[in-house]
Amino acid sequence: MTETTSNVSAIFGTDDFFQRDNYAPVADELTEFDLTVEGAIPAELDGWYLRNGPNPRVPTGHWFSGDGMIHGIRVERGRAAWYRNRWVRTESFEKSFPIYNADGTRNLHSSVANTHVVNHAGKTLALVESSLPYEITNELETLGAYDFGGKLADSMTAHPKICPTTGELHFFGYGSIFSPHVTYHRADANGELTINRPLDVPALTMMHDFALTARHVVFMDLPVVFDLDVAMAGNRDMPYRWDDNYGARLGVLRRDDPFGEVRWFDIDPCYVFHVANAYDDGNSIVLQAIRYPELWRGTSGFETDGVLWSWIIDLGTGKVAERQLDDRPIEFPRIDDRLAGLPARYAVSVGETALVRYDLDTGSAVEHRLGTEKAPGRPGEAVFVPSTTGPADEGNGWYLGYVYDSARDGSDLVIIDASDFAGDPVARIKLPHRVPFGFHGNWIGA
Repeated sequence: MTETTSNVSAIFGTDDFFQRDNYAPVADELTEFDLTVEGAIPAELDGWYLRNGPNPRVPTGHWFSGDGMIHGIRVERGRAAWYRNRWVRTESFEKSFPIYNADGTRNLHSSVANTHVVNHAGKTLALVESSLPYEITNELETLGAYDFGGKLADSMTAHPKICPTTGELHFFGYGSIFSPHVTYHRADANGELTINRPLDVPALTMMHDFALTARHVVFMDLPVVFDLDVAMAGNRDMPYRWDDNYGARLGVLRRDDPFGEVRWFDIDPCYVFHVANAYDDGNSIVLQAIRYPELWRGTSGFETDGVLWSWIIDLGTGKVAERQLDDRPIEFPRIDDRLAGLPARYAVSVGETALVRYDLDTGSAVEHRLGTEKAPGRPGEAVFVPSTTGPADEGNGWYLGYVYDSARDGSDLVIIDASDFAGDPVARIKLPHRVPFGFHGNWIGA
């Protein structure tokens, strides 16, 4: 094992880290054309890279609560045609109103829409798990709240899963202080909402992510739960805290029986923000994710490491085998989305000054370091974009992500050849200002 430092200093920061350095917001919405490029953009890249994150207009009490801002780049014919950054103009953007109404129900239009941006069935959606999604254009203009034609009366997780085989969109909503606290939803490949199925969980757990396999949906009922005292304190803190008495379990639902039994499997207490992948292996399910031994005990700071673990759920014996795969502090794991729910070889995550690509078959890892020793680059989440020519495998394509250059207090979009992950980027697109550290994004092909 190698020596590690805490995520609180290595990846996120300490105390009010989200108000300083490259976590601090930018003030302007810019549009710049024909950006400077170092190296050569692969000619077949044709689309938009969009990434979401918090960019508060006034100070907030937590990193997770800032107004959402999308940073986007249009790439076509070997050039960076434009860069734009825009706040997601939700209904509560100009006029603040609470998430919960006076009767305890939620106002699902109250949103910061700051966590993710996904595209399904021709719609691009900005997401935060406490509200409805907000539809945007690929030019980053906000169209309005999207409720699947009036069929969704629930929030939508910021981590929906698109099945690469069926094209279905799987997601869930949580946040109701009344039962059911969590509901599973599914939309078909055309974007038609077809399934709304409540889950039986004992309290309002903070269910940030979940997992999908070819045959199953896996839910994580973990011991970070709603705390009314924190919520009523009015300090703009996250209203969730660790609960030693809640327990931890994984819930398995068969995809071909969406209203059938959810089987629950107890695991050691922990918390998971982000799943790397999951897949079926005979009569077992393999789940790979970033595990925290605990989270938000007493405060909602980041004081423990998240590292890569696996859980193997044996559906025959009812037992779960848990195993740590590495000890590096990491976050924001991504795979080739064409393999979501299937065995994937590679998962790329964000370390302190490097992207870390794990070979999930061998257990080895390769780092892509950025910047220099004196001025290391700080990467954000990396998204895999497959090549449209040649073999359809995980080594044939590119990783795209924003990188902060502390030497000039600016940012680049970096393009890394997946076949030479540790090598120099094939291109760096120079941006007109820095992109604050944020959360998640996607490539939307033209």
